[in-house]
Amino acid sequence: MARRALKLASWTSVALAASGICLYSNKYLDPNDFGAVRVGRAVATTAVISYDYLTSLRSVPYGSEEYLQLRSKVHLRSARRLCELCCANRGTFIKVGQHLGALDYLLPEEYTSTLKVLHSQAPQSSMKEVRQVIREDLGKEIHDLFLSFDDTPLGAASLAQVHKAVLRDGRTVAVKVQHPKVQAQSSKDILLMEVLVLAVKQLFPEFEFMWLVDEAKKNLPLELDFLNEGRNAEKVAQMLKHFDFLKVPHIYWELSTKRVLLMEFVDGGQVNDRHYMERNKIDVNEISRHLGRMYSEMIFVNGFVHCDPHPGNVLVRKRPDTGKVEIVLLDHGLYQVLTEEFRLDYCRLWQSLIWTNMQSVRKYSQRLGAGDLYPLFACMLTARSWDSVNKGIGQTPVTTTEDSEIRNHAANYLPQISQLLNRVPRQMLLIFKTNDLLRGIEAALGTRASASSFLNMSRCCIKALAAHKKQKTCSLFRRARISLREAVSLWKINLQELVLHLKGLRLTGWVWALLCWLLPASH
Repeated sequence: MARRALKLASWTSVALAASGICLYSNKYLDPNDFGAVRVGRAVATTAVISYDYLTSLRSVPYGSEEYLQLRSKVHLRSARRLCELCCANRGTFIKVGQHLGALDYLLPEEYTSTLKVLHSQAPQSSMKEVRQVIREDLGKEIHDLFLSFDDTPLGAASLAQVHKAVLRDGRTVAVKVQHPKVQAQSSKDILLMEVLVLAVKQLFPEFEFMWLVDEAKKNLPLELDFLNEGRNAEKVAQMLKHFDFLKVPHIYWELSTKRVLLMEFVDGGQVNDRHYMERNKIDVNEISRHLGRMYSEMIFVNGFVHCDPHPGNVLVRKRPDTGKVEIVLLDHGLYQVLTEEFRLDYCRLWQSLIWTNMQSVRKYSQRLGAGDLYPLFACMLTARSWDSVNKGIGQTPVTTTEDSEIRNHAANYLPQISQLLNRVPRQMLLIFKTNDLLRGIEAALGTRASASSFLNMSRCCIKALAAHKKQKTCSLFRRARISLREAVSLWKINLQELVLHLKGLRLTGWVWALLCWLLPASH
């Protein structure tokens, strides 16, 4: 098998390296970006990782303690090699690596913890390259457009970087500039990944990673179009305008193109920065509730979901004018549009999970493509053990032991997880990623799997399902009945929320609040 791996890698390397030079050509290339170098690096890394798995584990009894320890070491070595490849090839490779690093409860911890560094290690374009992109897209030099333009970027990501600047009229803006090499390299990078994934499948038939390539093919062109990002930002701002705690920066269309995006500059601390919140007297529970309400409405009610809520894209602050807490949502390049059928089945599934209706959990998991793997699907979706799912995810708090067990078991179920990810609707893949990123934020804030978050989700599910039923009937009487049931269900949710709030108060505080209510002060 090892000989087969080397033979396959050799032929793949020769074929791809031969075509690499002609595939990669654009005026920004440095020697590190030539096709032969990039392709050869990717093929060599894939071959080494494959060889490591094939040879390191074959002489150890499967499932033994020695096997598990050795497998963890191979996972870690392979994750580091993959991370080095992503950093070297940049662009699309970093984007895909970041996606994998976000799947905390789906992939082995050795991979997710190693690949997470890619969020903070994205390469920067030089100011020469930034000026070139702005000149080509806006037709003017930087000094003609801006009073000032910070050379050091506020942040650099896999596809672009953001600079702070001041327009000629005095407005402070954030300027997002695409890395000049990404556009030309992206389609070839995806083709290369597809070939490598197919090659790996020949060696490890039980692993299905084509879903990753399919997602990159679909989403990367959209993320590289900054005009699409601007439209998404305006759409979600309008959609959630009733949330006074949400801030989406204004887009300046007159100075925006497919590779340059100008938006209002908004400052704040990252959503997982508890020290920032303590300094600014921001309640972490309030932030967690706001985030839960916002995403529940996106997913269950509107079916239009911001799918990259890593901490760098979600800021918190106190509004300068009112002092109220505000969530600033950035980077609107990656959204998932949910079909009505998927959205409603997803609503019903979460209702079943929250209220522990296991027959319905099975039914709606299977309708979403899980088949006989529905218990694994429910565990992946909730990041809870099957035992907790059966007892009720709203009834049993997450423990450190359960959380670590889930992460460790991800390695044991990797073939089934990859099979499931290849089987479910493609809409589900970004939802998995979004869920895991949000759980990471909740874990950092210490609000993971709180009962109030499930009540928020349930409230949105009730509204979405009631709206669908009312839309499907012309009878005023039936609509009235649906509205009444909806009102009763929401009243029950509000009552449960009140009970939770009272339980959270200290006894003396509760008694004082009760007395104040019973004996109001006379004026």
